[in-house]
Amino acid sequence: MKNIRNFCIIAHIDHGKSTLADRLLEVTKTITERQMMDQVLDDMDLEREKGITIKSHAIQINYFQDGEEYILNLIDTPGHVDFSYEVSRALAACEGALLLVDATQGIQAQTISNLYLAIDNDLEIIPVINKIDMDGAMIEEVRDQIIELIGCKPEEILLASGRAGIGIDEILKAIVKRIPAPKGDPNAPLQALIFDSVFNSFRGIIVYYRIFHGTIKKGDKIKFVSTDLEYEADEVGILKLALDPKPEVKTGDVGYIITGIKNAKEVRVGDTLTLANNPHPEMIKGFEEVKAMVFAGIFPINTDDFGELRDCMDKLQLNDASLTYELETSQALGFGFRCGFLGMLHMEIIQERLEREFDQTVITTVPNVSFISYTTNGERIIVNNPTEMPDVVRIDRIEEPYIKAQIISKPEYIGNIMTLCLGKRGILINQSYLTTTRVELTFEMPLTEIVFDFYDKLKSQTRGYASFDYHPIGYRESDIVKMDILLNGDKVDALSALIHRGRAQEFGRKLCEKLKELVPRQQFQIAIQAAVGAKVIARENISAMRKDVTAKCYGGDISRKRKLLEKQKEGKKRMRQIGNVEVPQEAFLAVLKLDD
Repeated sequence: MKNIRNFCIIAHIDHGKSTLADRLLEVTKTITERQMMDQVLDDMDLEREKGITIKSHAIQINYFQDGEEYILNLIDTPGHVDFSYEVSRALAACEGALLLVDATQGIQAQTISNLYLAIDNDLEIIPVINKIDMDGAMIEEVRDQIIELIGCKPEEILLASGRAGIGIDEILKAIVKRIPAPKGDPNAPLQALIFDSVFNSFRGIIVYYRIFHGTIKKGDKIKFVSTDLEYEADEVGILKLALDPKPEVKTGDVGYIITGIKNAKEVRVGDTLTLANNPHPEMIKGFEEVKAMVFAGIFPINTDDFGELRDCMDKLQLNDASLTYELETSQALGFGFRCGFLGMLHMEIIQERLEREFDQTVITTVPNVSFISYTTNGERIIVNNPTEMPDVVRIDRIEEPYIKAQIISKPEYIGNIMTLCLGKRGILINQSYLTTTRVELTFEMPLTEIVFDFYDKLKSQTRGYASFDYHPIGYRESDIVKMDILLNGDKVDALSALIHRGRAQEFGRKLCEKLKELVPRQQFQIAIQAAVGAKVIARENISAMRKDVTAKCYGGDISRKRKLLEKQKEGKKRMRQIGNVEVPQEAFLAVLKLDD
């Protein structure tokens, strides 16, 4: 055990985490030249294109130093804020972390939030300044930022370049020297932390874990503590680039187990693994259910494809247990699913994966968050969908989720950020200068305001210099109303939205204007209305297409023309009563892209 080191790399998006991991694997000859490619641990096409880690990976590195062999377990973590629970579980499985900071960009918001997670787990931090060979590298400035943030000595900060392979040996030596070996009792009952799971279509779910006490052997009867389910270990082993079966995995090591589980809901990240006949008395602390933050409806474009979409959602959930969904019907869109996502990036990724991996083109409704509604008789209703909102007369109060947002940027953009956040009902809590050129602003904001396009706007207001991170801080009472869109008096349920009363009129007006452009003209006039309860707050008319019925009258008495026009008027009236207005797919997508 004294030669095992478990570590991870924490960094903001695009600070070179995957590239550094590639170099570590290359220098230690963990992978052959033939297997080598960029972002070797990111095996999804989507991860390579977007340059982000979506699904975390783990790999074991064998490293020789001073005649001794060390086992280094690199537990890779996703960088994006949506996946922070996975990051926290991966950190709990380590004893140390490489804090990676880009020399050209300095410390960003997610670096700080992941650093705090690492400090909470008592990890040994090794600061590394990456990309030192680039033209815009500000090595001294970034070094000062790191010293101010974690209070280390200047000589403890390592300089490296993942792309050029500079400083990789120093990093490996620092991992062996500074990160403590795992502690644990090999003779105690088994206690292991599940930090990830992946689905394999042939073998079921493969569970990744880190053993704190005891040993796990092939053929053992094991138990998942939170679900109380028992299975037999068909195969155990360690994680190389491919799975490497072993007869047993010992204390302090990281490994995998295959038990033939086919249902993703039975394996939960953060759960404790133990033996069924000799269980460990304690569960590992910090386990919690992953909660969906953003909800949206996903519907097939053709209603006939619903069965196929359901199969695809089942398969996708096996790969991504944090996706939740339930059946939903809509008058406008037919059968579909109400899905819960960890955040907007998660939603975008699920949509992309449905299109790429399963060839499913889908319509996504307006994303919204979950509200809590209290009725006059004291009942508490969780509202994930505008249709679940109780009747206005029954509502006592409504609470909406709030978040604490951290924004780090250059001082010259403070005014723009303030205008944006205060316009989104934010409350400024704190403003502090990290250095003379970097300022951190902390806001408390409603999550509803962030769901749409907050991140894009923040980037454009600060020319891409701001970094943003958030975490939920609970629910607060708010004046939320349900806004309906009516076409000729009929509600289009897929366009309904839950929104703050102060923003309803402006949002309703924009939506009506957008729909006026997108809904095709008919032979009769169409009224587009936005309404809160019985009160119409915005209206647009789409004028009728008029056929020239008098074209065939050359001269003659005016009464002939009048008769034809009266007949047309009657026909239009009847048409309006029975006519249906088709809402094109673009209209649902347009709601997501309403420009301010």
